[in-house]
Amino acid sequence: MPKPTNDQDLTEAPIAEPRKRRGRPPGSKTEAAAEKTSSATSAKSAAKPAKKSGKKKAKKKAAKQPSAKAAAEADLARRLEDPLFPARALEGLDPLRFPPEAMRLGFAVKVMGEPGLKSNDTRRWQQNPHLRVSLGYLAEIFAYLRKYRIHMYRMGSDLAPYATHPTMPQFHSMVRDSAADLATLGRLARESDIRLSFHPSQFIVLNSENDDLTRKSMADLESQADILDRMEAGPEAILVVHVGGAYGDRASGCERWIRNWSRLSEPVQRRLVLENDDIRFSAADVLKIHEATGVKCVFDYQHHWCFNPEGLPLIETLERFTATWPTGVRPKTHFSCARTEMRELKRRNRKTGKPELVLQPPIWTGHADYNNPFETIPFLRSIAHIDTDIMLESKAKDLSLLRLRNDIARFAPDLAPRYGIDISIPVEDADEIVEADDTAPELEASLA
Repeated sequence: MPKPTNDQDLTEAPIAEPRKRRGRPPGSKTEAAAEKTSSATSAKSAAKPAKKSGKKKAKKKAAKQPSAKAAAEADLARRLEDPLFPARALEGLDPLRFPPEAMRLGFAVKVMGEPGLKSNDTRRWQQNPHLRVSLGYLAEIFAYLRKYRIHMYRMGSDLAPYATHPTMPQFHSMVRDSAADLATLGRLARESDIRLSFHPSQFIVLNSENDDLTRKSMADLESQADILDRMEAGPEAILVVHVGGAYGDRASGCERWIRNWSRLSEPVQRRLVLENDDIRFSAADVLKIHEATGVKCVFDYQHHWCFNPEGLPLIETLERFTATWPTGVRPKTHFSCARTEMRELKRRNRKTGKPELVLQPPIWTGHADYNNPFETIPFLRSIAHIDTDIMLESKAKDLSLLRLRNDIARFAPDLAPRYGIDISIPVEDADEIVEADDTAPELEASLA
């Protein structure tokens, strides 16, 4: 209870004389009880203003705390004024070095292990998004990668928003205007020994029957190659693309890609890598294009299982893919497990028009959230003779990578040195939930 402002005890506060009741002599037991009740009421009344005042102050203090929207607006205002402020936290730190003989494990774009980390400036064109703001977000991701000793990362393909949009020339110079900041981020990546790459979106089609789409795709590749060059990234920093559209004829699609190769600039050709996909162009198609152009190839494990009409053997094909890389540049391989979960979806019945619950079986081209260690570890053992970094494409992103490192340390410690995993660091508890066996009580009773 708050103290009175006059520093007097509440019991010394003036108390109104109790009203006498007819038939009760003053000083009787009932009268004393009435006096005591009146005294307590007066004391409570004296304390009430102070209590209300305290509540008002608490409400006022709570009202002053910024809302989530206000906090986001303040953060954006700071980024617009000083976009590279997150990079200063990385300046002056001791360089990190990943063991050169070890194979890297990486993940793509989105960080899930730390809420609030963005991969790029996501504002719409009306708010004038910019590459410099994206680079500030990227610096924060670099700090996260450094914290967890992750040395391979795929940057978002929208790092420079609208930089090649044909009808928005106001954005076309942002890469050139950000040259100094790109150089800074590139240096910070090298100091943390992070291998970087891009995987342009599915809208990048180099073999389109529509030449306008092909030219737009080439412009995007030119922009991303320019970003990597201005970051002074080494030859291991690449642009990964798929062949594109089949348009009912895979052979013609491959031929168009081969013809358009000569239209690409030297920076794009130097960094471009071609990947087999899961529904249109197989590993055999990609190797055919390599033989005609010399383009490097990246092998996708899950895609090869999904689409391999020629029946090429997995390990031998991976060996052929890694052989397309120049000496001294570590190849990379994409790895993911197929999603196996059944999903419950609500859909509208076409006949009745009413919503109904549908049990959706898994689509094998979909990526699992995490990599199954009992599929992943045998694959890693089977390629022990092949030097290649592994880009994990599981949907849980960095969380999947961290879990896989723990799984390797737990189930295959002999592989830990090959992937730069320090088994002297205690493996994090996976917090696995063991399902109760309903038959256990009956079994125990039968054995008693």
